[in-house]
Amino acid sequence: MSINKKYIKYFPIITSFVFIILILILYFINDSFKNNINELWEVFSSGNKEEITNHIKSYGIWGAIILILIMIFQLFLVVFPSWLPMIIAALVYGFIPSVIISLIGVFLASTLAYVIGNTISENTLKKYISKKSFDKLDFWINNYGFFSVIIFRVSPFLSNDGVSLIAGALSMNYLKFILATIIGITPLAVAIAFFSSNINELKEGLSYISGIGILIYTIFIYFDYKKRKNN
Repeated sequence: MSINKKYIKYFPIITSFVFIILILILYFINDSFKNNINELWEVFSSGNKEEITNHIKSYGIWGAIILILIMIFQLFLVVFPSWLPMIIAALVYGFIPSVIISLIGVFLASTLAYVIGNTISENTLKKYISKKSFDKLDFWINNYGFFSVIIFRVSPFLSNDGVSLIAGALSMNYLKFILATIIGITPLAVAIAFFSSNINELKEGLSYISGIGILIYTIFIYFDYKKRKNN
């Protein structure tokens, strides 16, 4: 018996929303769970690095799962910088484990955002943006999508979720998309893990990484676009 392809396509979104509904139900029927969530929310929304670190440490290995879930839910609840859980992971679990946690979290969050974007479809997207804007996005994704995703991932100051949604909506090849995501997020995760103990050095390091990446990308786009235009 074959499974309808439509249901396969929507399966990640369905399971995600079912999971969210279950969390909400548990939140309202279990006082202990509710208190833990409220405490976690207050700690993270405070932005206090030391307080957040100590709180995550108290969960032991479960803290890693909490950080991964926060990276995923950050797609829906933008209340703190996307790189904050990556810093906390480095401070709590060390260099290598934090890089792995960051990669898993970004992989899952990016996949979910891509699938959500993919369900939007091109026809729906055309209803909200002009044909000219759509054609530009379509051209960009088809010709520079791979490198665009890398740059958006390597820079913590650009919209990671936005590029994932657009890549899905314009049906960019998923394997190409997720490979670009991993390539882009790896140096960022490594830099965050390396400089996490010094927030000033971290900000400076991230700025350099973002600046160099965008510069190289701009030069590449300029010469490639010029070549295409001449042809």
